[in-house]
Amino acid sequence: MMKKLTTIIAVFLLVAINMQAQKTFVLLSGVSNYGVDSINLYNTTKDVKALDKVFMNQKFTVAKATSKNAYSDNIRTKLNAIVRLAKPQDRIIFFFSGHGTPGGFVPYDRTLFNYQELVDIFKKAKAQYIYCFIDACMSGSVKSISNNNFGIGSGSPKICFMTASDATELSMEDSFVGHGYFTKALLKALRGMSDKNKDKQITLGEVFRYVQNDVIYRTKDAKQVQHPQLIGTYSDEMKKTVLTRW
Repeated sequence: MMKKLTTIIAVFLLVAINMQAQKTFVLLSGVSNYGVDSINLYNTTKDVKALDKVFMNQKFTVAKATSKNAYSDNIRTKLNAIVRLAKPQDRIIFFFSGHGTPGGFVPYDRTLFNYQELVDIFKKAKAQYIYCFIDACMSGSVKSISNNNFGIGSGSPKICFMTASDATELSMEDSFVGHGYFTKALLKALRGMSDKNKDKQITLGEVFRYVQNDVIYRTKDAKQVQHPQLIGTYSDEMKKTVLTRW
C-alpha cells in the first residue's frame, strides 16, 4: 500500500513539474515566391525548413508560414495565438526571411509588416523572453523604435532582435551555400559552432558573436558588407540565456 501511494505521489509530482517546465514557441516565416519574377528570392523557404529541423530537434513547438501562406494576416494571427499560449516561464522565437525595407519586413502580400506592430503584439505576451531573427534588407532599422526598451515596462517580456544587417544595408543570399548569409551563420551557430566554451549549451551571446563575425567575413568581398545587429531590451542576463543544446 505504501509503495503504491509513493508511486502515485511521484506521478503527481512529475505532472506538476512538467506543467511548470519552460516551453519555447516558434514561428518561422519566409517568402521565396512573391508572385513577381523580378522580386522572387531563392533560398528563404530553405531557410525556414532548415531552422525547423534545428528547433524540432530541441523539442520546441514550431509553426511555419512560407510563401503564399506567409501573408500579413496569417503571420499576425499565428503570432497572436502564440502570445496567448505562452506562459510567464515560456519563451517565443520569431524568424522571418524575405524582403525588407526601412521600418519593417515584407510578407507574401507585399504589404509592409511594421516592426512597431510586431513589438506591439509581443508587448501583450506573458512570456519571459522573446527572440526575433530577421533576415531581410535594412532589418537593423528596428533600432529606431528600440529606445526606452520599446516602451515596455519592468515585469514585461524582454525582447531582442538579431538582424541580418544594419538600417541601411542589404541582406544577401548565396546560391552556393543555399541560404542567406545571415541564416547560414545562424544555423551553424545554433548547431554548435558558436559553443566557444564547449559546454554543449548555445547562448544568445555566443550565437550573436559567431553570426556577426561569420557574416562580415563572408560578405567582405561582396558589393556591400553586412553587419548583423543585436537590438532590444536584452541584458547581460539575457545574453546568457540558452537557445539550443547539442
